[in-house]
Amino acid sequence: MGKVTVSSKLPDEEWKQRQIPFTYASLQRTVLPSLLLWLPHLSATPPAPPPEVTMASHPCLRPVEPCGGGGKMAAAGALERSFVELSGAERERPRHFREFTVCGIGTANALAGAVKYSESAGGFCYLESGKLFAVTRNRFIHWKTSGDTLELVEESLDVNLLNNAVRLKFQNCSLLPGGVHVSETQNHVIILILTNQTVHRLLLPHPSRMYRSELVIESQMQSIFTDVGKVDFRDPCNSQLIPAVPGLSPNSTSSAAWLGSDGEALFALPSASGGIFVLKLPSYDIPGMVSVVELKQSSVMQRLLIGWMPTAIRGDQGPSDRPLALAVHCVEHDAFIFALCQDHKLRMWSYKDQMCLMVADMLEYVPVTKDFQLSIGTGHKLRLAYSPSMGLYLGLFMHSPKRGQFCIFQLVSTENNRYSLDHISSVFTSQETLIDFALTSTDIWALWHDAENQTVVRYITFEHNVAGQWNSVFMHSLPEEEIIIRDDQDPREMYLQTLFTPGRFINAALCKALQIFCRGTERNLDLSWSELKKEVTLAVESELQGSVTEYEFSQEEFRNLQQEFWCKFYACCLQYQEALSHPLALHLNPHTNMVCLLKKGYLSFLVPSSLVDHLYLHPDDDLLAEDEAAISDDVEVARDVMCLIKCLRLIGESVTMDMSVMMEMSCYNLQSPEKAAEQILEDLITIDVENVMEDICSKLQEIKNPVHAIGLLLREMDYETEVEMEKGFNPAQPLNIRMNLSQLYGGSTAGYIVCRGVCKIASTRFLICRDLLILQHLLLRLGDAAILGADQLFQAQQDLLHRTSPLLLCYYLIKWGSQCLATDVPVDTLESNLQHLSVLELTDSGAVTGNKFVSSPQTIVELFFQEVARKHIIAHLFSQPKAPLSQTGLNWPEMITAVTNYLLQLLWPSNPGCLFMECLMANCQYVQLQDYIQLLHPWCQVNIGSCRFMLGRCYLVTGEGQKALQCFRQAASEVGKEEFLDRLIRSEDGEIVSTPRMQYYDKVLRLLDVIGLPELVIQLAMSAITEAGDDWKSQATLRTCIFKHHLDLGHNSQAYEALTHIPDSSRRLDCLRQLVVVLCERSQLQDLVEFPYVNLHNEVVAIIESRARAVDLMTHNYYELLYAFHIYRHNYRKAGTVMFEYGMRLGREVRTLRGLEKQGNCYLAAVNCLRLIRPEYAWIVHPASGAVCDRPGTSPKRNHDGECTAAPTNRQIEILELGDLEKECSLARIRLTLAQHDPSAVAVAGSSSAEEMVSLLVQAGLFDTAISLCQTFKLPLTPVFEGLAFKCIKLQLGGEAAQAEAWSWLAANQLSSVITTKESSATDEAWRLLSTYLERYKVRNNLYHHCVINKLLSHGVPLPNWLINSYKKVDAAELLRLYLNYDLLEEAVDLVSEYVDAVLGKGHQYFGIEFPLSATAPMVWLPYSSIDQLLQALGENSANSHNIALSQKILDKLEDYQQKVDKATRDLLYRRNL
Repeated sequence: MGKVTVSSKLPDEEWKQRQIPFTYASLQRTVLPSLLLWLPHLSATPPAPPPEVTMASHPCLRPVEPCGGGGKMAAAGALERSFVELSGAERERPRHFREFTVCGIGTANALAGAVKYSESAGGFCYLESGKLFAVTRNRFIHWKTSGDTLELVEESLDVNLLNNAVRLKFQNCSLLPGGVHVSETQNHVIILILTNQTVHRLLLPHPSRMYRSELVIESQMQSIFTDVGKVDFRDPCNSQLIPAVPGLSPNSTSSAAWLGSDGEALFALPSASGGIFVLKLPSYDIPGMVSVVELKQSSVMQRLLIGWMPTAIRGDQGPSDRPLALAVHCVEHDAFIFALCQDHKLRMWSYKDQMCLMVADMLEYVPVTKDFQLSIGTGHKLRLAYSPSMGLYLGLFMHSPKRGQFCIFQLVSTENNRYSLDHISSVFTSQETLIDFALTSTDIWALWHDAENQTVVRYITFEHNVAGQWNSVFMHSLPEEEIIIRDDQDPREMYLQTLFTPGRFINAALCKALQIFCRGTERNLDLSWSELKKEVTLAVESELQGSVTEYEFSQEEFRNLQQEFWCKFYACCLQYQEALSHPLALHLNPHTNMVCLLKKGYLSFLVPSSLVDHLYLHPDDDLLAEDEAAISDDVEVARDVMCLIKCLRLIGESVTMDMSVMMEMSCYNLQSPEKAAEQILEDLITIDVENVMEDICSKLQEIKNPVHAIGLLLREMDYETEVEMEKGFNPAQPLNIRMNLSQLYGGSTAGYIVCRGVCKIASTRFLICRDLLILQHLLLRLGDAAILGADQLFQAQQDLLHRTSPLLLCYYLIKWGSQCLATDVPVDTLESNLQHLSVLELTDSGAVTGNKFVSSPQTIVELFFQEVARKHIIAHLFSQPKAPLSQTGLNWPEMITAVTNYLLQLLWPSNPGCLFMECLMANCQYVQLQDYIQLLHPWCQVNIGSCRFMLGRCYLVTGEGQKALQCFRQAASEVGKEEFLDRLIRSEDGEIVSTPRMQYYDKVLRLLDVIGLPELVIQLAMSAITEAGDDWKSQATLRTCIFKHHLDLGHNSQAYEALTHIPDSSRRLDCLRQLVVVLCERSQLQDLVEFPYVNLHNEVVAIIESRARAVDLMTHNYYELLYAFHIYRHNYRKAGTVMFEYGMRLGREVRTLRGLEKQGNCYLAAVNCLRLIRPEYAWIVHPASGAVCDRPGTSPKRNHDGECTAAPTNRQIEILELGDLEKECSLARIRLTLAQHDPSAVAVAGSSSAEEMVSLLVQAGLFDTAISLCQTFKLPLTPVFEGLAFKCIKLQLGGEAAQAEAWSWLAANQLSSVITTKESSATDEAWRLLSTYLERYKVRNNLYHHCVINKLLSHGVPLPNWLINSYKKVDAAELLRLYLNYDLLEEAVDLVSEYVDAVLGKGHQYFGIEFPLSATAPMVWLPYSSIDQLLQALGENSANSHNIALSQKILDKLEDYQQKVDKATRDLLYRRNL
């Protein structure tokens, strides 16, 4: 019995505590009675499933059948044996790795690079990566090691991960090949790393703990590597130096690492002494010691094994026992370590028990020579696969010099807890260099390099494959080594096209080639695809120019030189592309059955190949009976198809590059593929030196029914369907499910892979169809005498040829779209395009989405898939699930096949939907859309109208309006026949207001209107009118549209003509209103006035009047327009009324100097109008007060309570004659005069009446003007004299400032010229002006003198002598009364005394008395009442001696007067008595 040596670092007590008995009921399997190794420490208690399984198996990778049209092969897709490699190479900027340096503890003195290991790679898939609603769905990690550098990348097929690439550099250490192991727990992702000197543990958060919700709804998410910069790489808990004892085995590259049940990290390595030692790091959250355990045997163990292990286990541990490959299978509280050693034996260790549980000699299953048995094994590999239902499988690759062998075993146990290996299968291979292989519970996937250093990947189902036939994987080939350039082609353009065609070269290869080609010149390699293209062009052209030594050389010499340099750069790119395409490992996801190929520079994916492609691409020698069974249940039909495929392959191998280009150019140039195929056949017959055509003819003889076989093949490749895929997710599904599904395969990697798959299928099928066309022409050449009968010949000619040709063109078009790059579109262009689509009401279409920013150049097919098709396909796939979605798992072969085929359906040109073209239109890919439609148009009769419409959109963008108009007209004939056009004419409210064709015209006209193409709108509307017929509503709409755009273009006459033909009166009135407004704004008033307006005269007048009363008077000239309108038609009274109303409104609303000027002109124009009319008709109606306030459109007037006031019921009509208008005209001129003199009066002058204007004029000092106004309107001059008197008072009492100010208004009045010898003041001039007015304007009762004196006395100003003398002459009695009113007793006494003297004859001329008192003169009188009042006033204050004297003076005068009166009276009487 072997013993296990345990290091002293781990106490025995701890081991005893951890010895928990268990068995594996899931691994039990009935075997024949045999001798088993007895394992005394294992009990029969079945354990729970292990918490972590780093490798598991899944059911067989089984592709699904294509989703093309009907009539497929009987068992199509039932056995698709081959896969295709699709390169997932990045075309964006080279992946940005964040770099970190890991400083190893105790490795500072180690020699860097002392140990060199080969590059390696690996991958890790999350446990729930195949669950539909998991955060880790379609998410995995892959890595690459090279020397001291580890590159880690996290990928997701659903979202674009941010910060997902890191590069770790381990100082003074070299990473072991395969020395990276990843595990996951509920909360963390743990990466265990082994170098030749250290071990490391990298603890990262689990994706399920990084996001708040389990729903993945963002297009971009953070990777688990986002916060890797926060990790302390020097933490001793997560980093440890490999101890010198027992020490790492020299030149050993095998390793294993896993997580223990308590979270500890364990690293298994071959020890220097032979055997295995395990280094354990304690759990990150539990303090502990680092321990090392060495597993080795110390005694001889002789035991018979169950028929397959007759040899004994040696007791001494020699170098031949050193492990070549290690693998670990974790179980509950233990781990099984499997070691495939140099002595060709497989050993199984229990880590918990530290015992070797089983030893199996692999030589018993390998038919080798004795030399091989004695030699030390090299190149052996070991893989494990665990399935909960099938148990644990072990896959071993036994390397021998001439061939290798895979041995598959299953670990079994019995109730006696004894373990053995059940040999399942042995698979041989002739390939020599195995790079890597992966194992599932059913399959082996292997990666080789063949003798020509070419990559070979194959897989085999080991349990049921009796023939041992490997299934092929068609690898992605490197770009062609030589580019053939014709004389009519530019070398630079051809090389650039080849270098930058999608799927040819990766960005990294081009960047490296560019750097080398420029001889190390510093260049920024962080370039986009377009920037890189410019840099490459610049670099090659610079090198070319730098090599030129002559100034002149021929064009041919320049072409040769150009081709030489471009060929040199192309060779450099090829070299790096080949280096970066070197495969390193296979990555198989057992949960989704996804197989990836990890290469030095990028990642590629393996996807199932369809049956047709498999038959065409697969060599004849490898085709099996299973392939025939997959074609049809009818053996004869299957054999016919197989022979047909062989014939096609022979033709394909014979077609030269020039012939292939001929066919592609005929498709591109819209020429007949049938003629090209016929010409190729002629060339093949001409150059046939190897009798290939005879071989083809002989194989055709084996086909019993070629027409049926060809038809079956055509139906298999046809994706045409009558049923359109439903759009959008099922609304019955919960929102969280729809949101989660909407992100499925939403990552750029998945989109690229799907579209590369479509491109691969299209390219292959294009070749098949090409060869099939050639073969059919060959059949026609052979004629009915050879193979076909007459009927079959006619059918082949009329049916099959015409079916094959469109099929070839369909695949060519899809292939073209898969290689046509999309254009980067500015945001403003996208927004403008979205506006145009909103006019068409297409923004809710599934083809219109917000184009998210993509750094890499997309092909238009990728753009379509990511923006539109993906959501449609996913919604269709999960619309009616057979099982609950929560229980649905993702199977990569099935999903990628279904998605690819559904995408082909959506891209298929002859299918009814046109989402692809809609997507191009929505994303502003107009050049690509135009090219697509041009390639589609001649031969495809589906969606003709939709194509013409979208082509019209392209022409609009490129500025070819007439071509666009023609396309829109052509599309109109297909309205009602195609889904897109039906959706286009569908209104938002669903109401059908006119015929479908009229709705179509309406949408197109609105589009042209928004874009701003009025000429096209007019032309298309004229075309639509001819189709409108008796539909007066459509006629009105179209003619209104024509009117509007003629008006926009300035075609006034055409606009008026279109207006008169509008059948709808309300629309006609609206257009007439618009015509008036627009022409007025453009100042094109002559056209507006001179139009005849037949039956529209009153409407025009009403519109202009309404506009005139509704808009600002100074901005718009509608009144002047209306005035001109009436004058042009000799309606002078209307014209006068208009101008009078205009003047009224100007006075009310425009309180500016300009407004007053216009008011005067308006009144003058009104006066002129009435003067042109006969006097009896020279009158107008005064505009009512409501002409402004109560006009239509104004808000109602309200009282203080907010209620509308009642409109007046009766209004008197006021007639204005010519004289009235002349008065208003005069008043307007005076207003202007006032405003010019005093700008502050402008605000109140406009609407002031004549009386108000007099006051304003007097206030401004314009007394002459005020007097003129009073005379015109027959108003008293009293306000004028009072105002002038007041100004005289102010001047007399004011200072120099008042004097200076007075000159301005004095100058505005006409002063009488008076010659004086002294300089007069402003006060003197003012008094003189007053005196002049009093002399000039005399009235009865001397009213003006009275008012002036009254004003002066009221302000306590002494009366000037001239005024007193003047008033004495006219009314001395009134002057006396004024004195008495203001208590001027002394002045009154003097006046009475003088007046009495004047009556008596002394100075009578100063009082205006012509004849003084005498018997012969007329009678005279005295104002006795006033004199009595004076005496009374003087007598009231008897104490005042002065008053008594004054009173006495009057009495004396009166006494004297009485005496003389008495004498005169007596004389008079005497004279009368004579």
